[in-house]
Amino acid sequence: MKLPQHSNVSSGVDRRHFLGASFGLIAAASLGGLARPASAASPIVLPPLPYADSALAPIISANTIGFHYGKHHKGYVDNLNRLLAGSDLADLPLDKIVAAVTGKADKTAIFNNAAQIWNHTFYWNSLRPNGGGEPPAALKQKIEASFGSVDALKKELAAAAMGQFGSGWAWLVADGDKLKVVKTGNADLPAAGLKPLLTIDVWEHAYYLDYQNRRADYVNALLDKLINWEFALQNLG
Repeated sequence: MKLPQHSNVSSGVDRRHFLGASFGLIAAASLGGLARPASAASPIVLPPLPYADSALAPIISANTIGFHYGKHHKGYVDNLNRLLAGSDLADLPLDKIVAAVTGKADKTAIFNNAAQIWNHTFYWNSLRPNGGGEPPAALKQKIEASFGSVDALKKELAAAAMGQFGSGWAWLVADGDKLKVVKTGNADLPAAGLKPLLTIDVWEHAYYLDYQNRRADYVNALLDKLINWEFALQNLG
């Protein structure tokens, strides 16, 4: 697979190490339902939403959730299970599948679908009804140390989300003791050594039914009203 063309990627070896360590721990701790017993060659399942499909309205409508979660996210799960059928990856949990195929040219389709399942599940958990507002004190202290203020962080996240050309993701990540904002294209995840805390989906299917071409309105509304600071604190550890 062609390595992602953005400044956050170092090498396939580094990314495999990261995915097997930091990524896997976050999946186990924060995204229940993604893993499965190593001995069971059972299909990857679509994780349930952490809220009702109408719970994010009017910022994100039930109609958008129906297509985004019910069609796109489910489509990645269905595609991945077809691609894995009969392979030596068929009995692995999702995080180990992503780690195993990252950087392999003959496994591009598997990577794209597996990574998108993980990214989307992380995105749903990055949002919550009646979100936004003030982060928990421990997270706010880290944000202020890294960005100066919560508003400065939100502006940087919005700029990353708006600045991602085409499809992709804007992320709040931990880089050692510091927090930073990065963006990735398509199905790519943050690079080695960066621990994802939150993500914003800027694929058009995330917002087009509600906002058409007004990506900025979607991003700003999400940051003001839906962002799940508690999830970020949980991932920070």
